[in-house]
Parts: sequence; structure tokens; C-alpha cells
Amino acid sequence: FASDFCMHAPPEKSRPRLVTALIETFGFSPWLASIVALFLVFLTGAALVWLWFSAPPSVITLTSGPEGSSFQRNAEAYRDRLAKRGVTLKIIPSGGSTDNLKRLQSGEAGVDIGFVQSGLVGENPPPGLFSLGSVANQPLWIYYRNATPITRLAELAGKRIGVGAPGSGTHSLATLLLGMNGITGAPTTFVEHDAEAAAKELLKGTLDAVFLMGDSAPLATLRAMLAAPDLRLFNFAQADAYVRRHTFLKKIELPQGAFDVGKNLPAQNVTLIGPAVELIARKGFNSAVSDLLLSEAKEVHGKGSILRKPGEFPAPNDGEYPISDDAQRFYKSGLGFTYTIVDNFWVASLINRVLVAIVPLLLVLIPAIRFLPIAYRWSVQVRIYRCYRPLLRLETDAQVPMDQERVRELKARLDEIEHDVNKLKVPASFAYQFYALQGHVAFVRNRLNAAGAT
Repeated sequence: FASDFCMHAPPEKSRPRLVTALIETFGFSPWLASIVALFLVFLTGAALVWLWFSAPPSVITLTSGPEGSSFQRNAEAYRDRLAKRGVTLKIIPSGGSTDNLKRLQSGEAGVDIGFVQSGLVGENPPPGLFSLGSVANQPLWIYYRNATPITRLAELAGKRIGVGAPGSGTHSLATLLLGMNGITGAPTTFVEHDAEAAAKELLKGTLDAVFLMGDSAPLATLRAMLAAPDLRLFNFAQADAYVRRHTFLKKIELPQGAFDVGKNLPAQNVTLIGPAVELIARKGFNSAVSDLLLSEAKEVHGKGSILRKPGEFPAPNDGEYPISDDAQRFYKSGLGFTYTIVDNFWVASLINRVLVAIVPLLLVLIPAIRFLPIAYRWSVQVRIYRCYRPLLRLETDAQVPMDQERVRELKARLDEIEHDVNKLKVPASFAYQFYALQGHVAFVRNRLNAAGAT
């Protein structure tokens, strides 16, 4: 590419094929072709590294709740459905929502996601946690023994009350509601048994009331308590006041006969209150697994029941935790296009990641590769045109009669122009223009020589 006019060109250097292809295709100089080639190799390597590290995990860990609780049952339903898609869900039982929240905050046992009822953190959610949406409303069940129905929680003052085991959502909500009614301790006795133990104590008569929630109480226990002839289910006559005082609480209607139409259990409509249950994930939870999990959650929670309407959950309800960007996208658009047309999760994930990595790369590289040759050719042409400008001025100056001193002066200027021309380095694709420039320099020199001889 150098403009040395040797009779024999030096042998071509051995260059990588990509560099050679860029030189031959676009007319790049060797150094520019090498830089572009290195840049392309770097981008390709970065894309491959991203593809590797962005692959969804094959195992995720969920912190659930006590054995037999609604949290545990839902976790097992997730596990069975995810297994069919090639993802293993590891379930770690817990004491309930409070335990789950602590595990998610600390990352204990590699926990990725968990069920957490609202109302545990107030207006200051812990950093690094995001909600994938609400999956259910969790009613609070209060069973008590009394000759006549009671209508206010304040009437439980002075009694022995099972408030749930420490670490459960039941315990947090029970102490909150009792505190609102001025019940914080003696003469009232708080018994911190788990749900099954508390239910047995109530049935035996050693407790006067128990607070139960699905995060810690098996469904069989809730049914058994409702069927007990000497127990009553508390009806929240003041439900509107509670939900307005604490916006994380929801008003829930339990229809008459919902549990057993034949036995008419319950015997009348019952108003309950309770928090929403959110599926909480740690920061960095894989987006592809988030989509898959929510699509399965729609199957698990989307069906109607005695406490929810069909399609009501999961939902991106405004709660204490910010909704993750991936979850917001899912609720707006559903599963990505590749996941809907490719049944295999791993193949669809690979295709999706390749598209995410390659398409933006091509959108950047194709215009860049098309623009670079134009810019480079323009820069070479500018260098050639710069040599023509003084040559044209010199030729114009040589059009008038000249003495020998003037001829020698113009020849000195021409020598400088020729020196600059010989220093030019241009690609082979510009050889024609380069040699034409040298020919024009020789043409002007001949005219000066003729003028000098005259």
C-alpha cells in the first residue's frame, strides 16, 4: 500500500483471514482492518460470554411455610409444574411469612423467592427485594369459644389467646390487631403455639380463642375448627374500619355454606380480613425464570375458589415492595414470543438470548460497517485532493511568460509537492487516483522544463 515505486513489490505479509477480507472488501489499510477485526472479535466474545452467564438456572430455591399450610401446598404445585419444564424447585419449609422475609433479606440457604404476606415492613421495604405480584388474599381466621357471638376483638380481653408461633405472619397480624384494641398483655394471656397445637388446645378448652392463617395452618385444621359445635368463627363487623386504618388489609367475604353446603358451614355469610400474599424475589432473579414462574402461577392461582374470583391472581397489585421490571412486562405482554412457539423452555430461552444478543449487535454493526468504508475512502480522497490544490495553483502560475529565476522557483515548489505526494499511503483501491496524481505532477514538470529551455 505504500507509494514506493519499486520494480518489485515486497511479498505480502501473512494476515488473519478476517483482516484480509476487510482489506479486499472495503479497501481498508492494514492497520485499520486490524483494528476493525479486533473490535469484531471483542464484540463476538462479549456476546458469547453474555449468552453463557445469562443462561437461566436449572435449580431455584423457594422458602414456603409449615407442612400442610397453603404456602407449602402452593410451593409443591409450583414444583410439580416447573419440573415438567425442566426446572427444579427446591422447597425449604419455614415458620411462615416473617421467617421467609428474613431468609430473603439474608440470602440464607441460597433462597431466591418466597411467599410473604403484606404488612410486615410498612413503608420501608428492605432493599434488594422485588415483588413478582400478589398471588392470593390470606384471610385471618379467629375461632373462639363463647356462649354468644362477640362482635369486637376488644371482647377477648382477659382470655387465653393463641396468637401463632413466632416467625409466622399470624403472630405479626394477631398482635397488631389485638394492640389496636388495647390488648397487649396481662390480664390477657398470649400463647405462642403453632397452628395445630393451638387448635388442639382450643378444642380441649385450655384456650379461649386462636388466630389462624393459611400460611401456618393446614386446611384440614381450618375445616375441623369450623365443624366443631362449641366453637364460633369471628365475623369482622368492623372490617371497613380495619382496612381503612391499614391499607395492606383486604376485606374478604366467606359465603354461607362455602365449606360444606350440605352441613351449611358456615351457617351465615362471614366477613373476614387479611393481607395479600406476595411472591417476593431477590434482586437479580433471572428474567426467563421469572416469566416461567409467573406463567405457572397463573395456572396455580388463576382458578376461582371460595375466596377468590377466576383470573384474580396473580396480579401486579400496588403493595409494599416494588414490582420487578420483568414482572411488569409479563403482566402487560405475557410470555415472550419464543416461549409461546417453542414448547421446550431451555431451547426457547437460548433462542431468546441469541436474539437479544445478536439483533442489537447487528443493528449497530451493519450501519457501522457500511459507514466505515465511506468515511475511510473520503479521508483518502481528501488527502489526494490536498496535493492537487498546490499543484493546480502552480500550473496556473506557469501560464504566463517566465524568466529562468521564476522557473527555478516554481520547480522548487513542485519538488515540495512531489515529496508530499510520494509520502502518501493509500490502499490498492485508490492506486488509479494515486498514479494519476503522480502523472499530473510529471506533466507539470515537463511544462516547466520546456519553459526553462525556452
